[in-house]
Amino acid sequence: MSRPVPKIVRATVTPILISDPPLLNVLGVHQPYTPRCVVELETDTGVTGVGETYGDTGYLAAARSLAAAVTGRPLTALNGLLDLAYEAAGLTGDTPETGAEFDPAGLRGRRTNEKLMRSVVSAFEVASLDALGKTVDLPVHALLGGKVRDRVDYSGYLFYRWAEHPAADAPAAGLPHDDWGAALDPDGIVRQARRFADRYGFRSFKLKGGVFEPAQEIEAIRALAKAFPGHPLRLDPNGGWSVDTSVRVAEELGDLLEYMEDPTTGVDGMAAVHARTGALMATNMCVTTFGEIREAFARNAVQVVLSDHHYWGGLHATRELAAVCRVHDVALSMHSNTHLGISLAAMTHVAAVVPNLTYACDSHRPWQTEDVITEPHVFTGGALTVPDTPGLGVELDRDALAALHERWLRLPEFRDRDDVAAMRRADPSWSQPPLPRW
Repeated sequence: MSRPVPKIVRATVTPILISDPPLLNVLGVHQPYTPRCVVELETDTGVTGVGETYGDTGYLAAARSLAAAVTGRPLTALNGLLDLAYEAAGLTGDTPETGAEFDPAGLRGRRTNEKLMRSVVSAFEVASLDALGKTVDLPVHALLGGKVRDRVDYSGYLFYRWAEHPAADAPAAGLPHDDWGAALDPDGIVRQARRFADRYGFRSFKLKGGVFEPAQEIEAIRALAKAFPGHPLRLDPNGGWSVDTSVRVAEELGDLLEYMEDPTTGVDGMAAVHARTGALMATNMCVTTFGEIREAFARNAVQVVLSDHHYWGGLHATRELAAVCRVHDVALSMHSNTHLGISLAAMTHVAAVVPNLTYACDSHRPWQTEDVITEPHVFTGGALTVPDTPGLGVELDRDALAALHERWLRLPEFRDRDDVAAMRRADPSWSQPPLPRW
């Protein structure tokens, strides 16, 4: 006798603010608090699944529209989620989103409605899979075809940073702080990496560049290579360099880098740097949607795609991306942004089922110390064990969720991430720098 498919009877979207250190990038600095939103889907059988995505105003409005639209639908009706999201939000898929050339909430290239809607849909798909896994007593990776690895390697994500947020950013409740201290030169970056290695066991490192003159960032990579011989290193200036500067950096660093991530902007620039140097080009800026794949792959502009289940629309879409990459002999890694344990669990499940995950995944997670799950993830040996418990294997901490939502209610000035504006509060002369900066 067939079992009836559970239906969604309630969809809840909860916006929150999580604390974030003063991490520097090509556009500016992270604000003290970053918006995220948590999606909960409850079924008529009493099971609830959770998902997570960006919480900025545009994402939140689309998530709320989709929450109203999914109520009453079968839990397994995942293939129509993207179309439903567009319909609920009254948007079309090919319209550029109004705003800046680059996205201050993630440095993910030009803003479009597709990128926004796929990021929203990803949280609903993950929540659906979490609830479905709990319903049938299977982990999410089993619903995706089964894991091919028991542990997923992650890379330590190094940032130039200030010791504290500037006082100009302080809300009435004060500023978040930590004990990491400043990292503004090669020695500071090496100290940071040692702590990452000692505390979490990371065996590869990625440096967020584009902050200082390229010569200083070259020296930081050389210092890391000396301190951690044989450990894979990456450098990501988020399109902050010209083609010529990118070529010079690639030639000076040579084999010290396993790949360069978005050293310059666009397919033309990436193709030129690879053609002139042979250095591997990785991206989460010029290939972030399926429509961007054809030209980039045809021109050999990208040799490593940094997948991100938020960008691509969920875990199934990530598997589709992996299959396309296999066909074109393009390697795969995984991008990260300021996320919580729900998204980290989803990353780990989908990373476990992708055979061609060539490089360790990124994760911001050590920088975020707050969470909305009862047992936050612990990195050991720079990796996470893939859980075999039903669903995502996480449980929502409702007290923590309520506290972070209360912060969102109390601090409306941080409901949209804007690294340029955050830097300008510290330095009134700062403006959004044109790319390339160097």
